[in-house]
Amino acid sequence: MDRYSEYRAVARALNTDAVALVPGPNFERLFGHGFHSHERPLVIVIPPEGPPAALVPNLELRSFDLLGFEGEVFDWRDQDGYDHAFAALAAHLPLQSLAVEGQVMRVFVHHALVAACPGLRIVDAEREISGVRLRKRPDEIAALERAIRISETALAEVLAQVRAGQTEKQVESLLTQALFRHGAEAHAFGPIVAAGDNSARPHAHARADYAIQPGDALLFDFGARLDGFCADITRTVFVGHADDEAQAVYDTVLRANLRGLAVTRPGATAHDVDDAVTGVLEASRYCDRIRTKTGHGLGRDVHEAPYIMRGNRQVLEPGMVFTVEPGLYRIGGFGVRIEDDVVVTEDGCRSLTGFDKTLTLVGT
Repeated sequence: MDRYSEYRAVARALNTDAVALVPGPNFERLFGHGFHSHERPLVIVIPPEGPPAALVPNLELRSFDLLGFEGEVFDWRDQDGYDHAFAALAAHLPLQSLAVEGQVMRVFVHHALVAACPGLRIVDAEREISGVRLRKRPDEIAALERAIRISETALAEVLAQVRAGQTEKQVESLLTQALFRHGAEAHAFGPIVAAGDNSARPHAHARADYAIQPGDALLFDFGARLDGFCADITRTVFVGHADDEAQAVYDTVLRANLRGLAVTRPGATAHDVDDAVTGVLEASRYCDRIRTKTGHGLGRDVHEAPYIMRGNRQVLEPGMVFTVEPGLYRIGGFGVRIEDDVVVTEDGCRSLTGFDKTLTLVGT
């Protein structure tokens, strides 16, 4: 089997001479091995037919050997620079057009390719290249579930330790320790631990100078990374007690979340899901607190296609994984967000997250 076949198909569909991959999620999916992005360019070029070629820093050659790469490799050393390697690659595989990952390839790599191939037409093929990852294989869904289980185990452990008077930073530290203790290889992204008015900031940062108060909303948005896959879960709890407004807002967000799961099925669109979820929030008395779309795809990247938003008519297919994370945020007051990771099945969807969504009081 030709492991490059999906990318060859992208090159043919876009009528380009090749597809280029650089270190990142698509590279890792193809080879099962990752490289850091730094000042040293590493590029794989995959034509529609024939063997691929690669440009690799000399110091990475022994690691690159682990990939079992089938084509020519052009290496370069720091003291010599990489221009001659790009020129050798261009002479070996003449290019007039190249499809690239527009959200991943860095500008200096783009410039080096153009310098080596005068007149080169660069095509932003982010959607087509990353589209190969849209439908997750069973082993990829299993990897996501393992990352999610670690995340949920860590959250349960931390919620039992939360007390009024702790700072957000202290709780964040407890969460990080729990994630790694239970097997996370890394954070999927910088965790969000936000209490009180900070919970109304969708992308808040934990504070070291705020002591959590009784009655505060306490929002956790975080995930473990394991085997190259990201979990992304949000739960909002309340410290000690929840007043009437807090309960009403929480109930509204939970109904929107459940509505999103109910309408997710093959043939529906990303627009349909967001429209249904946001419609619940808009019909409430808290409609002025809507700040975000419903969700985003999830996999090797914590944010990838499909994006669950009005206007996105992308049709959902079995194997697609995304978040359903409605929220309501009163600036200067508090916010509530409830996020699940779901996979589209043959006849509906399945929530990969199973953490309790009942309004929960902690620190009592």
